[in-house]
Amino acid sequence: MRRIGLIDGNDVPVLGQGTWMMGERRGERQAETNALIAGIDLGLTLIDTAEMYGDGAAEELVGEAIKGRREEVFLVSKVLPNHASRTGTPAACEASLRRLGTDVIDLYLLHWRGSIPLAETVAAFEALKQAGKIRHWGVSNFDVADMEELLEIAPSGACTVNQVLYNPEYRGIEFDLLPWQAAQGIPVMAYSPLGQGGELLQAKPLVAIAARHDATPAQVVLAWALRHPALIAIPKASRKAHVEANARAAALQLTPEDLAAIDAAFPPPRRKRPLAMI
Repeated sequence: MRRIGLIDGNDVPVLGQGTWMMGERRGERQAETNALIAGIDLGLTLIDTAEMYGDGAAEELVGEAIKGRREEVFLVSKVLPNHASRTGTPAACEASLRRLGTDVIDLYLLHWRGSIPLAETVAAFEALKQAGKIRHWGVSNFDVADMEELLEIAPSGACTVNQVLYNPEYRGIEFDLLPWQAAQGIPVMAYSPLGQGGELLQAKPLVAIAARHDATPAQVVLAWALRHPALIAIPKASRKAHVEANARAAALQLTPEDLAAIDAAFPPPRRKRPLAMI
């Protein structure tokens, strides 16, 4: 599994595991846990979750999956913006730590920007780092102007990643945010890289490319995202077979013709677009 360097010199796999909408159905819990464990076995050791997902149920699921294997995993979680105050952030972090069954979160993100001043959230993140509760911090759903403001407030090199929506249907970040972050040495972490609801993966050009490579449309879309050297993708897979298929996508090399076909079906942005969020 190819790895990507973080701003402090540490590195993580370019392909991880997302957990949005996992842990919410009792009958699916064992299959979802098994899927996360299978992903760890295959090198997808970055696991992304959040206090918001299932009101903590996803964090509890992750805690079960990483039990006895914590040191193998790069653990990412997120604080809700209404909790991201000087006192609310450490309280939310402690609750996440309990659910995850660990004493430290590797990367703690502000889920999206809210009404609490960024300086207050940054101060809380830095205090958590000093206390050894988190190793790194970052943000999610920040556009260029938000990132520029953040870097004026934060200590140099403190913001590790920005997690945003990115897939062939939502390419707006290619116009400005993706190159800006690459210049700053801040990787993009792409959530929902396979889209939502399955419609994206039924697109005829993706199906045709997949057939040429003896692959699946999902593998094609992940390989397309991972063509960016400064990008991490975190697809959700609630079944072991899906995780195994996702892992194989890291080795898929798309041709210039493949990329041109995707551009024709899903044109890249030619102007600034508002940051897409789901």
